[in-house]
Amino acid sequence: MNAKKAQSFITQNAIYLVLVILILGIAVYEPSFMSVNTLRDILIQSSTRVIIALGVAFILITAGTDLSAGRVVGLTAVISASMLQIPDYSRRFFPDLPQMWLIVPIVIAILAGLLCGLINGLIVSKLNVPPFIATLGTMVMVYGINSLYFDMKPNQSQPIGGLRPDFTNIGSGFIGKGQYSIPYIVIIAIIVAIIVWVVFNKTKLGKNMYAIGGNIQAAKVSGINVSKNLIYIYAIAGALYGLAGVLEAARTGGATNNYGNMYELDAIAACVVGGVSTTGGIGTVPGVLVGVVIFTLINYGLTFIGVSPYWQLIIKGLIIVAAVAFDMRKYAAKK
Repeated sequence: MNAKKAQSFITQNAIYLVLVILILGIAVYEPSFMSVNTLRDILIQSSTRVIIALGVAFILITAGTDLSAGRVVGLTAVISASMLQIPDYSRRFFPDLPQMWLIVPIVIAILAGLLCGLINGLIVSKLNVPPFIATLGTMVMVYGINSLYFDMKPNQSQPIGGLRPDFTNIGSGFIGKGQYSIPYIVIIAIIVAIIVWVVFNKTKLGKNMYAIGGNIQAAKVSGINVSKNLIYIYAIAGALYGLAGVLEAARTGGATNNYGNMYELDAIAACVVGGVSTTGGIGTVPGVLVGVVIFTLINYGLTFIGVSPYWQLIIKGLIIVAAVAFDMRKYAAKK
């Protein structure tokens, strides 16, 4: 009996055990990895990834997927950065654009992300295109639109820099001083996570989302307007990608049309590692947060000890396959 319990525990938590072993191995190899500064850097890097992963979680819980997330992040990063350069910067994206209130370009970028999500939702719900194909198509289109925008004169595909200090401070500023100061971007990610938790657990949309992912036919029979709810869910996810793109531009102090490339795969992997089922109907906000932090720990740790980026891609791929395999095994066991 004890052996069965142990086997069940390992099956249910194998991916966590492997990741914990990797983290401990990195810490043993390089003890300075376990420091307050390293933890803070990991939290900063996790912040935008958390927001993207929360958007992806909305879609995964409905038994869908979203391959356009990363490209929407790139588009909104470029949009916000292009309108928030300092007036005397030599290569301004819009040379004659007057300085606007900080909130205006941020809202425009988030609305652009929401529009992308809305289009995804309409394609999936009204045209009955499978989410994988629908978001694959929008992923390619969004990248093309972003590249055309990025290539406009006078910019012509030059990296966008010279961003306003009040904007970059959002991504690099801190509350407090010294070693234990808290980054603004981490606070924003926590606030977003709390709001998403409320949506998941305390709203009709959240209940409908789990019902759709659990059994779409039963949801329809129970009177849920599946089409309308999917449109709302994809639009919210797009808005979250838009916010993440804005924060990514603020954090890095610039933007190019290649921002966000492959972020959706990291987000999907983090969600699955955090317990969001690829078959739909299962997933929690705390699980997503843990998944993102663990994934960032692995990425940061492997870079910290000098592992080649190419090996990191291989390890990421193995983690994604292993996470989905264990998820499907748990689903089959329940069936």
